[in-house]
Amino acid sequence: MNAADTKTIRGVKLRRDPARESCFTVVHIHKDMHDYADMSEVSMRQRLHRHMHNEMQNIEITAQSLVDFPDVPWELRMQLARQCWDEARHTALCYRRLQQLGGRKGEFPVMNYEWGVVCSLDSLSARLALQNRTFEAGEMDLFRELMSKWREVGDEETVQMLDGMLADEVQHVRFGNYWLKRMSKENPACLLKVIGALRFLAEVTSALAPEPNEVNAVGVNLTAFTHLDVFANVEDRRRAGFTEEELAEILRQEGFGPIDSQVLELQSKL
Repeated sequence: MNAADTKTIRGVKLRRDPARESCFTVVHIHKDMHDYADMSEVSMRQRLHRHMHNEMQNIEITAQSLVDFPDVPWELRMQLARQCWDEARHTALCYRRLQQLGGRKGEFPVMNYEWGVVCSLDSLSARLALQNRTFEAGEMDLFRELMSKWREVGDEETVQMLDGMLADEVQHVRFGNYWLKRMSKENPACLLKVIGALRFLAEVTSALAPEPNEVNAVGVNLTAFTHLDVFANVEDRRRAGFTEEELAEILRQEGFGPIDSQVLELQSKL
């Protein structure tokens, strides 16, 4: 990337922010966001606003990959284009629900974290590894937990919206897994790009992590409040093409020990 296409945040170089309407306030670190620790009315609006903006970023990341890698197989380009369509629909759904709850576009600050990281990478295999296999797979895990939180406050309409979006995310992760495996088989050197991407993500995550007792823009202590416990959504990850060995490693990292039928049954009910 040219210097004009980058920004430097806490010592790490990322892709410069995409254009935004004037109603949006774009920030670069977590402490400037308006994240809340509860499910109050303002928190529900902020959560939907953040979902909406994340889906916007997913459109832009995928569309940028279509532009940057025009020579990839047509089948893969079609899947990327369909992902753009899905993400546009998700954005519209979140925006409509936000408005129904009294919110508005630009009500809260936004942060182009995923765009900045993924679009810094110079290969499609690396981008698929982060956007589809890492970030969107993480969303599959998160959506299951968020659906429980929205159901607890009696908002079944938002639960159903998230459930529909989750079904699309499974497909996005699935084709990412498929093409990464195919690319690595055809050209094992692409695995070096994937490893480099994961190391870059770890570097960015460390650099942008909240400092001890850091407080965000609405007074929430970012390292003290109780975060939502998010565990691997095993059944959907399996549908999305993760192998049993990969699932076992994910569960091991979460402290569940060797994978077995009882653990899988427990995870599927979370």
